[in-house]
Amino acid sequence: MITVGSLAPCLGGALVLGGVAVAASRRRELMIRWCAWAVGVPLVTGAFWLGPPGAAAVAIVAGLIAVAEYGGLMRLGLPDRLVLAAAVTGVVLAAWLAPGEVPRVLAIGALAVAAVPLLAGDAEDGQRRLSAGLLGLAWLSVLAALVPLGASALAVFVAVSVADIVAYFAGRRLGGPRLSPLSPAKRWSGTLAGAGAGLAVLALLSALSWPMAVAVAVGGPAGDLLESMVKRGAQVKDAGRWLPGSGGLLDRIDSLLVALALLLVLR
Repeated sequence: MITVGSLAPCLGGALVLGGVAVAASRRRELMIRWCAWAVGVPLVTGAFWLGPPGAAAVAIVAGLIAVAEYGGLMRLGLPDRLVLAAAVTGVVLAAWLAPGEVPRVLAIGALAVAAVPLLAGDAEDGQRRLSAGLLGLAWLSVLAALVPLGASALAVFVAVSVADIVAYFAGRRLGGPRLSPLSPAKRWSGTLAGAGAGLAVLALLSALSWPMAVAVAVGGPAGDLLESMVKRGAQVKDAGRWLPGSGGLLDRIDSLLVALALLLVLR
């Protein structure tokens, strides 16, 4: 069984090895990104060590930040963002305090999100606001999976992160057919190499199973393409600019979200 205690030494070792590799590369962008990881990984791991309350806290904070970034990408007004943030928070709290009520809370959240443009009588832009709000609820509420999955979610995050990095560099070096017009820089060669690296990470963490493997190998790339579609629609490169080396939080967790959704379904 995967535990936070069993993952912590692996995460610490990966940070140290990553720091050595980054220092050897002397690339400023990679150094900045590693510093962000060096701060974030211990904080998140410590929170997960507290069990469901800590995981819920991480999910709520990440959800609020993600809603702010997503609202900016989709040009949602303040009322839409506030209701969406409340709905995502409600789903996370339900996953922690009343797991059996999650479907009911999701339904209530969807109705609340739909009510904002309806009550505003927005005939011109209401359909877009409604669609964007419901997509945001379905996409970002997956963060609630951090609560029941616990250490497994951490393992998935590590695996998809490594897969993303390997896919980027392997795709540039190997070339070949593009994965999708949504992300012209991504290649099938890189995606397959990244999937192999992700599965290797799961094996090293003693977390390899067929649901985890499918979540990382299929869900990770799909999540990346989903955010690429949203960003292309918004005509922006990054979801935000505040996270050193990564743009925004959505740019960092896009692969994780769909991977977690797949893992929930397959489990």
